[in-house]
Amino acid sequence: MGESTGGEPYERVLAEAYERFEEADDFTVSVEEEFALLDPETLDLVNRFEDVQEAVRGTELEPNLAGELIASEAEVKTGKQASFVDVPSTLAERRAQLAALVEPLGLTLGATGTHPWASWRDQRIIDTPHYRRNDEILRYVVWRNNTFGIHTHVAIRGADRAVRVVSALRNWLPELLAVSASSPFHEGVDTGLHSARTQVFTRFFPRCGVPDAFDSWNAYADYVRFLYRTGSIDRPTQIWWSVRPHLSFPTVELRFCDAQPDLGEAQSLTALMVSLTARCARALDEGEPLPEHPHRLIEENTWRAIRNGLSGELIDLERGDVLPARARVERLVEWVLPVAEEIGAAPWLRLPERNAAERQIARRAEGADFAEIYAEQVRATVPATG
Repeated sequence: MGESTGGEPYERVLAEAYERFEEADDFTVSVEEEFALLDPETLDLVNRFEDVQEAVRGTELEPNLAGELIASEAEVKTGKQASFVDVPSTLAERRAQLAALVEPLGLTLGATGTHPWASWRDQRIIDTPHYRRNDEILRYVVWRNNTFGIHTHVAIRGADRAVRVVSALRNWLPELLAVSASSPFHEGVDTGLHSARTQVFTRFFPRCGVPDAFDSWNAYADYVRFLYRTGSIDRPTQIWWSVRPHLSFPTVELRFCDAQPDLGEAQSLTALMVSLTARCARALDEGEPLPEHPHRLIEENTWRAIRNGLSGELIDLERGDVLPARARVERLVEWVLPVAEEIGAAPWLRLPERNAAERQIARRAEGADFAEIYAEQVRATVPATG
């Protein structure tokens, strides 16, 4: 294994994480969706997570509900799924369960990457040890992070292999972001961006955004040791990269994408993220060359995705030319398709005619105000029944 279990607590963390990766079952999946808790009349954010937490006790949703930083937010998890096949239906079930839970509390749900007008000053950090610690170490940085995302965890067998999959996934983070962009409006401002969430989160938090590439578990573990020894972190989840090996689970976690108002688009985005992760693992297994672009070049594409999403252009970093973002994503879908078919994700690999950011921007150009546009996103998140 090559990992010491010496006296430092982080050595045990690393050793146990290594063992979990070595024993992992390939391509099990878990997905996390973050939702805004809203007043159904005004659509303002409301600090009611503790009420939701109390209401969930004893229900089927309880083990899959979590707080996520602010009291006006709730996260639901699919839980570990043996394969992708069950993920789309479980995403739908969890949304329905959460919507049914909050409706009697006089709440509804939103799922864009940012709330269009809410102020960070009005949001309260939830009172848990984890988030109290984040508040202590980050202060203004964490106060400003009123954002909502969708994360995938894909189990990868082998610690070296998992680290190399993370390094490969760096290259396509901008394509994933372009597909997912859903946050053009923030704090009462038409930002001119397609993903204001990404600009807020990745530019505020330390150890965030596009990571460096690592070629082995030992190289990554040495970096984690450095952070612990220098007092930069006191737990591994304080590495907030947009893609990371999760040391508490034997998974590669993709955490770059905006939340999705539309369930179908959440399902298709998840299919793309999981298929891409599995495709990178298969490429490593088969000796297929994978790109390792410098951080500075991936960041160029990241800015393009933040600014213009699917409506803009992305650089082909292999050839140095520029293509429409949609064309870049279509090429990516073609590349992952064989593995998507293998894991049961292929039927869900669909690109929307316009993503959530494009739809909102178009409505703004037609003269709709923030309240009208956000109401449309909320109706997409929690469709009327009956």
